[in-house]
Amino acid sequence: MTLLEGPTFDDEGNLLLVDVTAPAREDKVMRIDLDSDRVTRFHTDDKSAFTSAQWGPNDDRLYLTDYAGGRIISVGSDGDDAKTVFEGDVEGRQMHPDDLAFDSDGNLFVSDSAATAYPDAEPAGRVIRIDADSSEATVLAKRQPNPNGISLGPDDDELWVSQLDADRLDRLLLNDDHTAVTTGHTAFHIDGGAAQTDSNGIDAEGNVYQAMHGIPEIRVHSRHGQHLATVRIPDGDDELESATNIAIRPGTDDAYVTVSGPEGGFVYRFDALGEGTRQSNGG
Repeated sequence: MTLLEGPTFDDEGNLLLVDVTAPAREDKVMRIDLDSDRVTRFHTDDKSAFTSAQWGPNDDRLYLTDYAGGRIISVGSDGDDAKTVFEGDVEGRQMHPDDLAFDSDGNLFVSDSAATAYPDAEPAGRVIRIDADSSEATVLAKRQPNPNGISLGPDDDELWVSQLDADRLDRLLLNDDHTAVTTGHTAFHIDGGAAQTDSNGIDAEGNVYQAMHGIPEIRVHSRHGQHLATVRIPDGDDELESATNIAIRPGTDDAYVTVSGPEGGFVYRFDALGEGTRQSNGG
């Protein structure tokens, strides 16, 4: 099957996304002209398995998480000039970067995925910060039950982390320079049944858009946990099993969701409840 992820808009209004399952030298990062629906290759390589994408706030480069290689790379606005941003062990263990988010200073926050083998395994996922200047990696949170989605709130002072193996979203408050978590708690649980909490995004109102792995839906909650809406794929579109991630075009309510299943990968459009910001444009 195809597994599309990481939708994000460039400055020209094109939608870029990644295909996690793309073979070597196939279309690993694609660009869609939404006016013509034309899809072109943006970037590829021999070995990566990209799971998310987001534009850096201080440069015109696209940052990609390579889950298989345990690294983060960036490429230029034309998809070339690939550079490694970070790779290697973090506190003695290789990172498995799933999603990423930037603060306004360009510091990276990454969900370090690690599956929890229930019923008795100790959760081993982490939330990691990569410094914008030094590229030094530090662990902000440990013993997480397979963190996946990660977004900063509208004021850059809180992280919203979706825990795949717990069907919940955690809210982690950051200190003034965003180098540590001061406190955190489970903000709300998702009744997913057989589905699990995948990636997420935040609009300008602070609403949380939670993508669901295992069912093609987006659950929308307020920052206080109220369920505001469920975005569902139209009836009759069978063989689609997961809604993996969303992007809301900054300054508009024009939202897009990547959906995948045995029939392949698709992009659907919906109206968001609030305007898009940098935090809802990929990750």
